Amino acid sequence: MPELPEVETVLRALELRVKDAEISDIIIRWPKVIEGDPDVFARTLKGQHFRGFNRRGKYLLFTMDDCLLVSHLRMEGKYFIKTDADPFSRHEHLVFCLADGRQLRYHDTRKFGRMQILPKDTDLNSFHDLGPEPFAEAFSPAYIHAWRRGRKMPLKSLLLNQSFVAGVGNIYADEILFACGLRPGRSCARITGKDEENIVRETRRILSAAIASGGTTIRSYNSFGITGLFQLACQVHEQKTCRQCGSEIKVKWIGGRSSYYCPHCQK
Repeated sequence: MPELPEVETVLRALELRVKDAEISDIIIRWPKVIEGDPDVFARTLKGQHFRGFNRRGKYLLFTMDDCLLVSHLRMEGKYFIKTDADPFSRHEHLVFCLADGRQLRYHDTRKFGRMQILPKDTDLNSFHDLGPEPFAEAFSPAYIHAWRRGRKMPLKSLLLNQSFVAGVGNIYADEILFACGLRPGRSCARITGKDEENIVRETRRILSAAIASGGTTIRSYNSFGITGLFQLACQVHEQKTCRQCGSEIKVKWIGGRSSYYCPHCQK
């Protein structure tokens, strides 16, 4: 699943291409991509413009003239810019026909992605029970200390919990924990105040670096010719040996997810 840096990359690419573009029509080829009534969805968005581009966790947020359009890419969702002369792919499930003649097509091989319309003034602080953004002031050592109190879940599971912090997924959780020198299976009850400070600092550093690199192209997520380069900087995720000490990277399954770590560098 695309994580925060990948979603941010897609968002910025879309802003460059469709900002202020008007939707003249909508073609819905697979209605289940829409949460709610497809007819209401299409009727509401016709004549609207893409005015604002934001992100909440792994959700794309498009501010329209009178509403908020939310798009979650899930596993394989992508956007393409095409024209009505281009043949349809069987995996293109929704088309925003733009007034300038272009088409913004939503492509999803596995059909997991979803879209919905929300009121323009929706409070996004509690949206889908998401925790604070990693770059927000609210995500602090004190917040981590209070949140983990009474919990004993593995650190990897903590970072993947979207109610704890929004947008971190499997790749970046592995990299954050390596940078902090903490094993993914370690209980969140067994970390120090210094560890909490490191988690905040390294989360922001690694996500910032990944955004600057266009994300990580270990899994395909982009359709605009942007190649994510952060996989070249990965220290442990899907690596064979540790770049820091040369030890063999180990893999452990935690909460149903593969967790890569260095047994020497992570205590």
